[in-house]
Amino acid sequence: MGDRLGRLGRFAWSGWSGLAAVALLAAVWQAGHEAYGDFILPSPMATALAAIGLLAAPENWTLLLVTMRRALSGFFLAGILGALLGVIAGYAPAVMRLSRPLLTVALGVPPIAWIVLTMIWFGASDATVAATILVSATPVVFVAGAEGVMTRDRGLDAMAEVFGAGPIRRFLSVGLRQVCAHLLPALALALGTSFKVAVMAELLANAGGVGGALARTRAMLDITGALAWVMLSVVALVVGEYGLVRPVRAELERWREAAQPWGVKR
Repeated sequence: MGDRLGRLGRFAWSGWSGLAAVALLAAVWQAGHEAYGDFILPSPMATALAAIGLLAAPENWTLLLVTMRRALSGFFLAGILGALLGVIAGYAPAVMRLSRPLLTVALGVPPIAWIVLTMIWFGASDATVAATILVSATPVVFVAGAEGVMTRDRGLDAMAEVFGAGPIRRFLSVGLRQVCAHLLPALALALGTSFKVAVMAELLANAGGVGGALARTRAMLDITGALAWVMLSVVALVVGEYGLVRPVRAELERWREAAQPWGVKR
């Protein structure tokens, strides 16, 4: 418990660098606003106030939660399927060779093309968003899982086998931690892709959520409102990443602290 509290404290303290990056972004944004005016680029303060005004309406919370639910459901599907198939392909070279052409096709088709196809197949529904996220984010997770298995230190597997660990024990205690070094950054990327694709699919399919709200602001040429919805969707993404991916990553990568001078227990 003490180690976990210590990691939580270091994580919270490292947030100062994130705040500095946000302040830098706001400064560049403000410079663009002063150069081009309100119609092209509203100020960050006006956008933040507009976002707070949107949150004052309960129906806007519903739209935001709908988008988060769709993005997270697609992310979980892509993460589970991509990681499972990637680990299998990493342990089976023949499967990896067969999957390479399919990965090229999946990565070569842009998400907007998948949105058009899923709109025809499923209509303006949650299935359209989930299916588009699935085909857009799964290849990234798949490649990371397979790469993690193929680049693992096989000497550690042999050492665990000498100490009597079976295949499942070796994978859970040795192999999985090495795979996660590749898999967790890919999951963070997949989560960002899930939110982007969800908003895009909602906008094009008129399926409600943040994308539907963006379509309305576009029709009314409400630049401030559009940026406010974008800001809220980014905040939702940050909440999802730091509430889901980052805690799991911190828990699974505790072994990295042993390589740091202050992480060595004496």
